[in-house]
Amino acid sequence: MRNKFDKQLEVLNKDLIEMGALCENAIDCAVRALLDHDLEVADEAIAIEEEINQVERDIETLCLKLLLKQQPVATDLRLISSALKMITDMERIGDQAADIAEIVMHTEIRGGYNIEHLKKMTKCVSKMVTESVDAFVGRNLDLARDVIARDDEVDALFIAINNDLIKYIKEDTENASTALDLLMVVKYLERIGDHAVNIGEWVEFSITGTHRKNVNLKR
Repeated sequence: MRNKFDKQLEVLNKDLIEMGALCENAIDCAVRALLDHDLEVADEAIAIEEEINQVERDIETLCLKLLLKQQPVATDLRLISSALKMITDMERIGDQAADIAEIVMHTEIRGGYNIEHLKKMTKCVSKMVTESVDAFVGRNLDLARDVIARDDEVDALFIAINNDLIKYIKEDTENASTALDLLMVVKYLERIGDHAVNIGEWVEFSITGTHRKNVNLKR
């Protein structure tokens, strides 16, 4: 019985890694589409969202089967419960990447905007998503806490981009509409970072039995 359970956990880990990779690809495609004004790549990001939704459904089905058939307790229960929470955040990451892609449909960045902070923020949140899933699969508490701590870096980049956008508008008021769209993009990236932090907190909980928001499923 335990052997079968362990094999199903391996499938769960594999599916989570796949979902995390899809989230990373969706973020990359969405921002690349914005920077290059590439509508085909934007469509690709939107299509990836559907794949993310499907993997979420598959993982949810597997977790419910494990809960109903195996009736896990203690660490195993925390593991599966955390996975169910994580996929909700990952699904929302896919949604927000698609939202960025939709902004691309009516936004083209004019010359004069410094894109370096935007690129850095994208790279940061993508890495947070990937490493939060890696932390779960590898049962790596230090890595999970590193993801959580990196929220400060995302916040700092958000402020830096806000300052960039103010300068962008001052240089030419015709940039104002584009700046507002870019601000929405940055808000979505910030939310993606928040979801990665949530995932890191659920990884921490799955290992320690203690959640920073006082959730307790120790049993």
